[in-house]
Amino acid sequence: MKIGIMDSGIGGLTMLKACLAHLPKHEYLYYADSKNAPYGIKTKEEVYDLTASAVDFLIKKNCDIIVIACNTATSAAAEGLRKIYDVPIIGMEPAIKPALELAKGKRVLVTATKLTLSQSKFTDLIRNFDLNQQADLLALTELVTFAEMGNFNEQEIILYLKEKMAHLDLTLYGSVVLGCTHFSLFKTCFEAVFPLEIAIVDGTVGTTNRVKEFITFQNEIPSVTYYLSGEHLVEGEHLSRMQHIVAIK
Repeated sequence: MKIGIMDSGIGGLTMLKACLAHLPKHEYLYYADSKNAPYGIKTKEEVYDLTASAVDFLIKKNCDIIVIACNTATSAAAEGLRKIYDVPIIGMEPAIKPALELAKGKRVLVTATKLTLSQSKFTDLIRNFDLNQQADLLALTELVTFAEMGNFNEQEIILYLKEKMAHLDLTLYGSVVLGCTHFSLFKTCFEAVFPLEIAIVDGTVGTTNRVKEFITFQNEIPSVTYYLSGEHLVEGEHLSRMQHIVAIK
């Protein structure tokens, strides 16, 4: 099948990577809207329009399934776009339910962009699952900028995380939710900041399982095609960087 995956930039490569690992025999189109990143500092209306443009592009490329591999875009646009298109549109949301289960009674730190944390879709998740009020919320929107600038300097990222979490007692937490696909690119930095026994959770597993539900056939020759805000990438720095991220074990 032809599966289109879009994100505000390179963060959704973590979703592409998970799909390639568990659903390899398919044709993938990856749309990185890096020219308009980050989405997390834009208005809901701006994010909706950008997401709609990317989804429309992928549907015109005859994709059978669309994955919005961006928590911010999912919150702002997924529900509305499902009313327009017949193609399955699968979104991502912070993995609050599994994080609460893994926390074993301790607190849960939910990290995401500022816009994601402010959306009704997110507040509904908290209300439905965080019955004992275990979750604390922390906006880390700057991580998106680090990723899109290609800044993966672990010392710098760890210092940033420590500064943002200086007011928290990290020993109180049993799990951390990476509520933005870009954040998963810095998982080792989160691991360096938190105690060893903490569970770090993202939404890729749940979303991959959701994609499986819509698979009806496999391709003889799997492939991945990359687009940068609609431009087909056939060579250059952007393509090399994306392919490198997907290839990292």
